[in-house]
Amino acid sequence: MDAPQRFALATQSLLAFTQDQHLLAALRNASAGHEVHALGSEVDLSSALMAHHAGVLVLDCAALATPATALAERLHGQFPDLVLIVAGRPDEQGALAAHISSGVVYRFLHKPFSEQRARLFVEAAWRRHDETIIAPRAAAARGRPRRRKSGRSWLWLLALAAVAAPLAWFALPTNPPPAPSAALPAPVNAAPADTALAQLLRRADQALAAGQLLTPPGDNAADLYREALQRDPHEQRALNGLEAVIDRLLADADAQLQQHHLDAAQQLVDAARALSPAHPHVAFLAAQIGAQREHAALAKPAPQPALKQADTRVTDFLSKARAALSSGALIEPVEDNARFYIESARELAADDPQVQQAMADLIARLEGEARKAIDAKNLDQAEIWTAAAADVGANPGQVAALREDAAQLRSSTQAEAMARLSQSFKERLEQGRIVEPATDSAKFYLGQLQQADAGGPATLQARSAYAARALLEAHTTLQAQDFAATRRWLDEARAAGSDAAALGTVAAALNAAQGEAQANDSYVNESTLTRTRYVAPQFPTAAQEKGINGWVDLQFLVGSDGAVSDVAVVGAQPVGIFEQAAQDAVRHWRYQAVVRDGQKVSQRARVRVRFAVQR
Repeated sequence: MDAPQRFALATQSLLAFTQDQHLLAALRNASAGHEVHALGSEVDLSSALMAHHAGVLVLDCAALATPATALAERLHGQFPDLVLIVAGRPDEQGALAAHISSGVVYRFLHKPFSEQRARLFVEAAWRRHDETIIAPRAAAARGRPRRRKSGRSWLWLLALAAVAAPLAWFALPTNPPPAPSAALPAPVNAAPADTALAQLLRRADQALAAGQLLTPPGDNAADLYREALQRDPHEQRALNGLEAVIDRLLADADAQLQQHHLDAAQQLVDAARALSPAHPHVAFLAAQIGAQREHAALAKPAPQPALKQADTRVTDFLSKARAALSSGALIEPVEDNARFYIESARELAADDPQVQQAMADLIARLEGEARKAIDAKNLDQAEIWTAAAADVGANPGQVAALREDAAQLRSSTQAEAMARLSQSFKERLEQGRIVEPATDSAKFYLGQLQQADAGGPATLQARSAYAARALLEAHTTLQAQDFAATRRWLDEARAAGSDAAALGTVAAALNAAQGEAQANDSYVNESTLTRTRYVAPQFPTAAQEKGINGWVDLQFLVGSDGAVSDVAVVGAQPVGIFEQAAQDAVRHWRYQAVVRDGQKVSQRARVRVRFAVQR
């Protein structure tokens, strides 16, 4: 039997490292078609993963002796194909934030949790596993060619770039583009060049880690991330942070819902809706809260009416239910909808044929609405209708069929969206629109792919193509002695996961070229250059109040595009007062590029920035 056949016969299991029986039961209920194995010892974890052919692993932080961050890294290194879910408290999510954003941890399940949420996470994990592991291997088993990561050096790849380009999944342009004429934006996951933005993001991250999601006003995670997005609407760190805030709010709302604290849950859902009105889980949780409110209202003890009075109330409830069914008010508004009225009638006369028929009619309508939502590709609404049908006693087989159809549609819809993003990425790369414009560049669409499915084949291929192109740009700018641009392109390639050996080759060439340039081209006085933009340094308030004067000597690099980089302090008097203000100002200066032999080149310069109190 050949390797593909052996793979096809292997049974993929879910392994749960937990001592929480409620969590284990929820995972088993959510894992139709997959075996679930519980494990209680970290020592046996690796062997159990192999013995049970595990495709999904759930780690419960409460059961771990090793920090979840370290264990997640070790597991990802040993089992890169494993889809990892971590369950724990909201504060434990903060420690794993980097692992979640990088894809090492696929999902974080907040405790306490609902079985519905656990089911959604497990189903999503198996979809991720099937899309990234099963599908590529199945394609290989059918004889389709598979790309292999080259182990050759970057220089060999560069020499063959013109030959390899037409064969690559993302073709590069025939001629290398000219060196960039404008400064590049910050690379993915790097600190923003905007100092104020970087400080905002740092404060926002700290507020998120401290659990300050909505308070205190103006200094909480939500407000700070939104302020950062006002500065840069496409700042990925801020977008991810705001999404994390919403997830925490909804997880807390889910926990309050499980404890039947409906007012608290409603407040959290409303807060999440204010941040993202179209968030898919907001509507679902709102519907669940409404359903629980109705259940609570129905559970309240009431005086037992006389038989005739009971008949009258049943008739009244059914009349209101028919009107609600006619108007389409199936499950909302709360306590004024068909579901509430029929369940109220059922509380009084469960065996009444008219009540049973009304419930059957409601179930049929709910299933019909779920089917319509699926046909309209409105998957979030389909889940709400399906959950409502299950809640009032719909046939489990019908509910399972609806959920299976929704899952298949979700998978195909995601595939279509990924295909569109991949095509846009490819086109921008071929057009040389690598980082600009900010919202319509190859880098932008790569970010969209990573946000949609960080570990998917299309995203990995795009990252590889982007890294290769960034290395090619680094080589081009290095040849033009635009060392600042070379470093930025190297940062882009590194953030995209470029091969370490290739990065090292270009970095070594850059260091050598810089050394040679410094030996042959000493620093010039800034006054010999033509400055086109000046930003005055901000006098430190404390120094101004005390009447302190001083100066700062700086060295910096003017790139071939006239931008300033590599600003370094080489002297200051007094020390520790004016350095930061001087650097912040000089970074925003611009110059006419230095031209030698008809080529724009970089030039190192020095300047003394003086600070004097105006009397």
